[in-house]
Amino acid sequence: MFLIGEALLGKEPEISHVDLMVGDKDGPVGRAFANGLTSLSAGHTPVLAVIRPNLPPKPHTLIVPKVTVKGMEQAARIFGPAQAAVAKAVADAVEEGIIPKEKIDDWVVVCSVFVHPDARDYRRIYHYNYGATKLALRRAMTNYPSLQKVMYEKDRATHPIMGFRVPRLWNPPYLQVALDVTNLEKAKEILQQLPASDRIILEAGTPLVKKFGASVVHELRSATKDSFIIADLKTLDVGQVEVDVAFEETADAVVASGLGSKDTVDKFIYEARRLGIYSFVDMMDVSNPLHILESYEQPPDVVIIHRGIDEEKAGAPSWTLVGEIKKAFKDRKLLVAVAGGIEPRNLKVALDAQADIVVVGRYITQSRDVNRAARDFLDQLGPDIDLFRVHVE
Repeated sequence: MFLIGEALLGKEPEISHVDLMVGDKDGPVGRAFANGLTSLSAGHTPVLAVIRPNLPPKPHTLIVPKVTVKGMEQAARIFGPAQAAVAKAVADAVEEGIIPKEKIDDWVVVCSVFVHPDARDYRRIYHYNYGATKLALRRAMTNYPSLQKVMYEKDRATHPIMGFRVPRLWNPPYLQVALDVTNLEKAKEILQQLPASDRIILEAGTPLVKKFGASVVHELRSATKDSFIIADLKTLDVGQVEVDVAFEETADAVVASGLGSKDTVDKFIYEARRLGIYSFVDMMDVSNPLHILESYEQPPDVVIIHRGIDEEKAGAPSWTLVGEIKKAFKDRKLLVAVAGGIEPRNLKVALDAQADIVVVGRYITQSRDVNRAARDFLDQLGPDIDLFRVHVE
């Protein structure tokens, strides 16, 4: 038997992060327990959890410090409040039935404990480590998290210590604001005027990228660190290389042209998947987008059905192709974006056609009131994605 639990609780500097394993004495956890007691390393000396000196809990629990212990002052925080907290949490877990009483002599626990070097408040060190250990044990015994929870949370979650969000396209529709300007300061001014909304994603437009290079993505990132930013490179050749360039500048997505060769786009999509960023393929001027999509080894994350500026003047947009693509790839996670001549008055047509992303440039970027222009679209897209989030842990 080999179970794993983890929990993070509290506030810095006394914040507690516990990783633990629960298992049989004669299994891998038991071997790790024995190795920990006999294979010591400087600054990370394991210690048995004790409620008080000479009173260990059962199952026996080994505490392994995560942070290198330097000096007796740091050691006292481990061999004191943290040691007692972990021991008491294990004992209480048995009393509360989290750990079966009939297994206390058959199992052992290996518990890795984080105590910040700047932690000073012994009460909080105890309080947070007790709660984190108890929660980690409960999670281990219930095989937390379920696959359903991981799939539900993976694109919504924000790590509390990381300091920024990594947005993902998990809940369309989205408004993609195309920064097709050639003035970087103007682009940054537009960003400052946009309303705060999880439904807005940003495009470093081709003119902006051509003038300033792919590094403009990082420039935009400095002005809006939590935004989803797309590098519209319209790649036609060396697909892998251009994905790498966009990735190095922290782009969340990169755009290739559907006019590129199959080999180029296949390599482009492969490299984007390998690096963990989104692949967009723009079908502007492609005569049969659906046929081209079906020819790729794997579909991109997003396909853009794009009318050029000259085509926009020909008449009202028609997005029937969106439904055809959705039907053809109904078993794949493929988003469809529409671009070209989209305004608030015809936005409903695109949404009714099942568009996941609406790409808007001039209507917003050339507006005298950027905030209002963007809200003209957002008001029809629905509430902010995280508006009704409930904190449950």
